[in-house]
Amino acid sequence: MSAGEKLWNRDFFILWQGQLVSALGDVIYSIALGFWILAKTGSTALMGALLAAASLPRVLASPFAGVLVDRCDRKRLLILTDTVRGLAVALVGVAALLGFVRTWMLFATAIVIGLGGAFFNPAVASSLPDIVRRDKLVQANSVFHMIYTLSGLAGNSAGGILFKVLGAPVMFLFNGLSYLFSALAIPFVKIPRIEARKERSHFFSDMKEGFSFVWRFIGLRHLLAFAAIMNFFASMGVMLILPLFERQRHLGPALYGLVMACFTGGLLAGLLFSSLVHIRPSKRFRLFAACGFISSFSMILFPLFLYFPLMALLAFVGGVASALLNTFMASVIQFTVPQEMRGKVFGILGSISTGLMPLAMVMGGILAEFIPIRILISVSFAVTILLYIPLFASAAFRRTITFDPATQTTADLIAFSAKQS
Repeated sequence: MSAGEKLWNRDFFILWQGQLVSALGDVIYSIALGFWILAKTGSTALMGALLAAASLPRVLASPFAGVLVDRCDRKRLLILTDTVRGLAVALVGVAALLGFVRTWMLFATAIVIGLGGAFFNPAVASSLPDIVRRDKLVQANSVFHMIYTLSGLAGNSAGGILFKVLGAPVMFLFNGLSYLFSALAIPFVKIPRIEARKERSHFFSDMKEGFSFVWRFIGLRHLLAFAAIMNFFASMGVMLILPLFERQRHLGPALYGLVMACFTGGLLAGLLFSSLVHIRPSKRFRLFAACGFISSFSMILFPLFLYFPLMALLAFVGGVASALLNTFMASVIQFTVPQEMRGKVFGILGSISTGLMPLAMVMGGILAEFIPIRILISVSFAVTILLYIPLFASAAFRRTITFDPATQTTADLIAFSAKQS
């Protein structure tokens, strides 16, 4: 490994700050897009369809992208995807400023963003263990997830206000420039090449190998199945929060930005905790279970009382719990999956865990035309609580989430999975 002794080595810092700017642009872009669509059409169904257009390409392309990540130069792949996304979004911003943007342009750009994410995300996740030490992976994932927390905190706090002051076109353009900034920073990061096998296998053989690895790894398989169904209902609930605030006169865009800032502030608090406090592997399962139930319960209560201070508190609590959940899952996968398999596994994770999200966004938008949004949000998160029961009953999952790289190997988990099957 080329990483230095410290977590904040030069490569890690450059990759972190480049993604911070890019992620900030994404938050501002999504807020501007949501309010712009609702202002122009008033249709939650169209908003859901547009969000689905960004998610569906990622779902379909992720397994192929994961294989390419393990076969290609990851640095060049990161630069290319950020450059293409930056140019596409910047052109939409220019078109919006000149007044000739069309709905089809937004859909096309959403597809480009989704495809770019399909390649970019597994490439970054695969690279992290190669630029930091293994004993610092949990802290590295916490700090790296702070990118999305800090950008969400800043973007959501100011997003509604910026929409009124600057307008959607300027916010679109900012997101395009943020992708290009990230693309300019990545060349300065040293990401080691994956050691090639003596005999290069066929592309689809590589893909089959990735699926075979996940299938034999029962704990990972259970986690992916859970993530797929969980994300379906959670995505439906989350995407309806914006129209909930937009339709309530005493809430509106400004308070939406503040409550989402409270959520991302909770994420930041959770990530700071996990980056500073060493959590023993044997304690991970109990903390994971507690965070799962807390995050779901807080979001069930969130829309029932349209009282802003209480909503802000529930959003903050949900953010803390969600941060810990995401950090544990990403770190355990990086611990247990060999370098030459990481791209494939993270590609499969991206595809399976988000596979039902486009349908959830479309369904959520359509159902919101007929059913009160408050009920839909609460019911969506109530279902997620039921999903934790079979997951926590899985011995293979408990063994995986408490994996300790100092005393265990991936082969031990695979052997345990064989006994369970």
